[in-house]
Amino acid sequence: MSTAFHLAGPDDLDRLTSLVAAFHAEIGISQSDEARHAGLSPLLEGSPYGVAYLLGPRRAPVGYIVVTFGWSVEFGGMDAFVDEIYIRPAVRGRGMGTEVLVQLPKALAGAGLRAFHLEVDRTDESTQKIYHRAGFRLRDRYALMTRDLT
Repeated sequence: MSTAFHLAGPDDLDRLTSLVAAFHAEIGISQSDEARHAGLSPLLEGSPYGVAYLLGPRRAPVGYIVVTFGWSVEFGGMDAFVDEIYIRPAVRGRGMGTEVLVQLPKALAGAGLRAFHLEVDRTDESTQKIYHRAGFRLRDRYALMTRDLT
């Protein structure tokens, strides 16, 4: 299997917003379309802070992944976080998520990326297995903590 994914641009905003809305509804995030546009538009217009990729056919994507960039002294350079990854329920279980999580870090490593992180519910063993297959490991001594500034 070869999952197609392409860098999303400004022309993809409506398709991406629709997928993000579906994901947010599924996991219980309440957000207006205006707020989604504000969060996505800079990424689609070339912001250095992150990128969005659409998964599947360009005209009818079945998912997306948003990756944000930072810097890590521990890892010696640029690192990235999977901010969101989503695949429509009707096409899940076909290995697309695993494939993207394997191939995308390889591609970004060629641009100097040193570490790739994601967040997972410690009780969600099935998702952890998917991420583990893609090469991600839990860090026993660390937990992600957040202070919301909005």
